[in-house]
Amino acid sequence: MTTPPPQGNPFAQGQQQPHGQPQGQAPFPQQAGQPGFPPPGAPVPPQPQGRKISFKTIKNVVIVVIFAVVAIGGYIASRDDANTAAVGDCMHRGSTDDNDPDLEVVDCGDATAQYKVLAKIEGDFSELTAQSKCEAEAKDFEYVYTETNGSKSFLLCLKDK
Repeated sequence: MTTPPPQGNPFAQGQQQPHGQPQGQAPFPQQAGQPGFPPPGAPVPPQPQGRKISFKTIKNVVIVVIFAVVAIGGYIASRDDANTAAVGDCMHRGSTDDNDPDLEVVDCGDATAQYKVLAKIEGDFSELTAQSKCEAEAKDFEYVYTETNGSKSFLLCLKDK
């Protein structure tokens, strides 16, 4: 009589199960968080949505934009507007510094109006040539004002209002 073959793998006689592994299980089960397919019946996690912008971020951006607009507006408003002056305009001196008198165009009926523009001449002039140009253009001038802004240089011939 013959004996039946042993159950299982006849060639696995010398092999042992890994330490602590019960018989009949795979040696390395799939761990959570590893790539692969979820087990059947497991809920599918929701897909991550695009990044949402928070109210705080929007508020901070708006504050920065408002601050920039106010700063730029203040800079533009504080610049000399002598370059916008035309013959017949009245001017106000915003500073006592002779090197930077900060001339601004004002309404001639305004109480702050100090000077009247008699002539405006485009070009770059020295103190001596400015005097002679104003003498030729406006006989009764009292003051000269020159401004050099790169290619936008000019001369104003002024008198007291």
